[in-house]
Amino acid sequence: MKLGLHYWNFAKPTPEPVAIAPTLRETVLIAEQSGISSFTVMDHYFQMEASAPADEPMLEGYTTLGYVAALTSKMSLGLLVTGVMYRHPGLLAKIVTTLDVLSGGRARLGIGASWYEREQRGLGVPVVPMAERFERLEETLQICLRMWSGKVGEFDGEHYKLTETLNVPAPISAPHPMIMIGGGGEKKTLRLVAKYADACNLFATSPEDVARKLDILREHCDAEGRDYDSIIKTAVAVRPVLDDVDGWLGYVEALAGLGITEVQTMPDRDPVAFVTELGEKVLPRLATI
Repeated sequence: MKLGLHYWNFAKPTPEPVAIAPTLRETVLIAEQSGISSFTVMDHYFQMEASAPADEPMLEGYTTLGYVAALTSKMSLGLLVTGVMYRHPGLLAKIVTTLDVLSGGRARLGIGASWYEREQRGLGVPVVPMAERFERLEETLQICLRMWSGKVGEFDGEHYKLTETLNVPAPISAPHPMIMIGGGGEKKTLRLVAKYADACNLFATSPEDVARKLDILREHCDAEGRDYDSIIKTAVAVRPVLDDVDGWLGYVEALAGLGITEVQTMPDRDPVAFVTELGEKVLPRLATI
């Protein structure tokens, strides 16, 4: 089982702006040295109100990953997950390509249907109905794949029209950066995973819920003629890890039995102390699962 670090809070141990970069730097260096396999940040501009006050510090995701790329050499890097409404898909393909080239082929495109209307309205991002967001998500996936294929030409979609899908340099990752679609929506999200994605990402509220979602993904794969086993299964481990390491490892072992090969964990305290404890108490034992 691989372990990913999802860095969602820039306010710990202090919200002072001058402390954000040094804390992030120390965290990622310890994380990579400890054997954490992936590093992700959120694609938000306001902090999520369900987790903390909206006015807590929040950094733009791809700029943050560029900083992390310069500090590391092994961990894969991505957003968990890119909100489809925040960047024109042609530019998104170029942004992820840039991260991939500068990181030596370590970028992944995590993507989903954006949802946080407060930040969208606050910053002037168009707010469209959910059905349209999924239409735009599908076109975005098509555009990224087109641009990463090396094929230069027009794209004439319902929501996006590109006259020249030029993307030079090409990504280093072969055949392209891994596409990970986040979310467990049974009718639309998991269908898009089956049709376009290299990986899925689920919220692991319980092994039983994950098992049900994966059964539905298998049904979509059958309908799309896709090999279910070719899709990498990942999950956000919503259960705190350091409060009960034995219990958490048992929970992760149950996820592994369902085919999950990577779990992402989120710091619930000073991130430097968090990753240090992960390296001491969790990663050596996780390697046996």
